[in-house]
Amino acid sequence: MSATATQAPPAPVTLTPRAAEEIKKIMQTKEIPEGFSLRVGVRGGGCSGMSYILGFDKKREHDAEFEQDGIVIYMDKRHGLYLMGTVIDYHDGLNARGFTFDNPNAVSTCGCGSSFAA
Repeated sequence: MSATATQAPPAPVTLTPRAAEEIKKIMQTKEIPEGFSLRVGVRGGGCSGMSYILGFDKKREHDAEFEQDGIVIYMDKRHGLYLMGTVIDYHDGLNARGFTFDNPNAVSTCGCGSSFAA
């Protein structure tokens, strides 16, 4: 790489291979409309102060866009502070089923696993 070339900034969140596989499966089986992609974010609320957003949406004005494993991901740029370094995984076992968030910015979490404080 030349000294003048620039690299794209790292994606704020990472999908594990299991999470990426499940998201692709959902996109195919639920027939997500054209123009919609994965949205990752946070919102106020939940038992620890903030909760995670994971769903499908159109791109909005303040969104950052990045791609991982062929999946386009939208995230409001203001949420990067709370999500930087977060790993999203998917579990499909007897004890747990669903998406999990491993967030290094969380100073506390609750038992439900979908709420945190930063």
